[in-house]
Amino acid sequence: MKRRTALIWSMALAVFCAGTATAAEPTLPAGFTTRTIAMQDGAQIFVRTGGSGPAVLLIHGFGDTGDMWGPLATDLAKTHTVIVPDLRGMGRSSKATSGYDKKSQAGDMRAVVTALGQDHSAVVGHDIGTMVAYAYAASYPDKTDKLVVMDAPVPGIPPWDQIILSPALWHFNFGGPNAERLVAGRERIYLDRFWNEFAGDPTKIDEATRRHYAGIYAQPGAMRAAFAQFNTIAAKDVADNIAFSRNKLPMPVLAVGGEKSFGANMAGVMRNAATNVQEAVVPNAGHWLMEEAPQATIHLIDGFLTAP
Repeated sequence: MKRRTALIWSMALAVFCAGTATAAEPTLPAGFTTRTIAMQDGAQIFVRTGGSGPAVLLIHGFGDTGDMWGPLATDLAKTHTVIVPDLRGMGRSSKATSGYDKKSQAGDMRAVVTALGQDHSAVVGHDIGTMVAYAYAASYPDKTDKLVVMDAPVPGIPPWDQIILSPALWHFNFGGPNAERLVAGRERIYLDRFWNEFAGDPTKIDEATRRHYAGIYAQPGAMRAAFAQFNTIAAKDVADNIAFSRNKLPMPVLAVGGEKSFGANMAGVMRNAATNVQEAVVPNAGHWLMEEAPQATIHLIDGFLTAP
């Protein structure tokens, strides 16, 4: 009996260890080099790069940092020069006091690309990164070879006025000193709201990933910067994008939505802003495409970027 009990405990321990071994913190490939690039206003943008070939710029969103792109960066580095910045105020970039409108952050991204010796690039964005990626492509259409936007509305682009009425988007107008006080020390609780409510399957955002990002967003100034990413939407981004949309994007665009999130609506938005839009929906996934369905998402992006 004792021998049987010991065997059962041994098997259970092996299963537990196997499960926890797969739950590693998100990160980029070890061979990527790191650099910090100064912007004109003094902000410092942390960026990692690796691989060789045509350049591709990967722009993360809220609840993540550039770390989210690890699996995709590993794949694309086989055929591309992969550029992975942390947006201003987020991750390892400095917590700037201003400049969080998406047009200004597109300028940050352009400065990063050129500082790394690149001129043309493809651009991939998720969440807030989708908003910055659109502003980049609209600001530098002759420098953007292809654009991938993933599971987020684009402020000012129809049907924006209907999208913004959703109660789920209350966080777009949440910020300021009192919001910072409410969230201070409770960053994990605040972030869990997004990971749980916007996921198709919340278990796909594992505990190691949650701990990793909660620690980053608990750093001094990090939540102030995160709130600023959203608070500039009504204050600046809507008007900027309405002006941008008077000239539709000319480059090929891949619009990717999670089946349990934006779905085909992502392509519907982009058809109001671009002339050549391909639609893709990731089955069974919610908003967190790289965490919930990394292989399906990588397959879509890799195929789009490498196609003639």
